[in-house]
Amino acid sequence: MDAFRFALTAQEKDYLKALARQVIVARLDGREPDVPPPPTDVLRRHFGAFVTLTRNGRLRGCIGHIVGDRPLFETIAAMAEAAAFGDPRFAPLTRQEFADVALEISILSPLTPCPDPQLVVVGRHGLLLRREGRSGLLLPQVPVEWGWDRETFLDQTCHKAGLEPGCWKTPGTALFWFEAEVF
Repeated sequence: MDAFRFALTAQEKDYLKALARQVIVARLDGREPDVPPPPTDVLRRHFGAFVTLTRNGRLRGCIGHIVGDRPLFETIAAMAEAAAFGDPRFAPLTRQEFADVALEISILSPLTPCPDPQLVVVGRHGLLLRREGRSGLLLPQVPVEWGWDRETFLDQTCHKAGLEPGCWKTPGTALFWFEAEVF
């Protein structure tokens, strides 16, 4: 897999971060967000993306859309709202919590089948595993944050799918990889 060669300018990153925050504030205020037009055509390109919210260093919401089927700025707006109010692992975000929330955006390369799990590079690749109607996805930054090696990363992707560790070695398991621009 060639390196994901996608980069945003500081202006584009600032726009996306501000957009994500605007969408969350609008929902907290009970109104529709006023989405400003993106400053560049790059933000109209179609990419999958995740928005991750943390509070005091702990996960507070993370939702993404892995397929790039709409403009990036629209995906970020939708995922910011979903991470804040629709992650089933957490109660909806409150105004009080919002003051302490840090926001991280991950823009995904297209998913491709991973030809060999031994080629997975911790910190570079994210993984999506599918088997028996279940799926689990971990972003490239997750194994770095947890200090995992490649095999632990693969096993934890199985766990995320609700499957047993080592399922990635089982015939019939589909393993996909991707890269991400994270900021």
